[in-house]
Amino acid sequence: MFTQRRNRNFLDAIFTTLNLIYHQTVYNLRNNDRNAVMGLLFTIAQTAIFVGFFALLYFVVGIRSSPIRGDFILFMMSGIFVFMTHVQTVAQVSGSYSVGGGLAKHGPMNAAVMIAAAALAVLYRQMLSGIVILGLYHLAVTPITFYFFPGCLAIFLLGWFGGVCVGLVFVGLRPWMPKAVGIMTQVYQRVNMIASGKMFVANSLPNFVLPWFSWNPLFHVVDQLRGYLFVNYTPQKTDYHYAIWVFIGVLMVGLLINFAARKYESLSWGAAQ
Repeated sequence: MFTQRRNRNFLDAIFTTLNLIYHQTVYNLRNNDRNAVMGLLFTIAQTAIFVGFFALLYFVVGIRSSPIRGDFILFMMSGIFVFMTHVQTVAQVSGSYSVGGGLAKHGPMNAAVMIAAAALAVLYRQMLSGIVILGLYHLAVTPITFYFFPGCLAIFLLGWFGGVCVGLVFVGLRPWMPKAVGIMTQVYQRVNMIASGKMFVANSLPNFVLPWFSWNPLFHVVDQLRGYLFVNYTPQKTDYHYAIWVFIGVLMVGLLINFAARKYESLSWGAAQ
């Protein structure tokens, strides 16, 4: 019982790490809600309320049809799903690890396991809630079709990957300035409410307005997803390669910050908090 387990080879270490990530992911899913079903229902309700609010807002303004030739509700859901997955991944990853946390004091646990588990927990919740909402809409309202489903899934995962990269930067900065990082995370989420362009169509934006959105890789992700979702829409002003390279650059910066933070971080830093 008091003997520390040692990995015999590289393959054994991989399976041990994957096992830790799996159990930590399950812990994260059960941590917020004691009942896993209620937690999933809350996530579904949160997304459905988001979609309903924007649909009501558009109907009040007088917009009752999609800017893209296709289903209006599906047009809104495509942007909202990617937006919520991205920003919630940023929030969960940014707060996933702290040297003073209780789980971090256990030998097998490390920052990589806790960050990966936080990201996977968000992906599981958001994908499952998206499948449920789309399934209910397909069965109860109107049948829906995807122009190229593998492309939709790949771009959706790209938005999630971007959330992991941005969250990695914030989790690396948190030991140095914990309060400021909390504010920065909220500002990032609020800015992307508009800058993600989830309610706009990039092809229809005037050229003098486009620079306000084209800097944001999430804007490219949302628009490219709609290109794979609707047969009548071809993105002309966005490129998923831009999002990929920006996210990779952010990932490299996040890794550098985390390596520096793990080297100098101390339990005494949180003594005055």
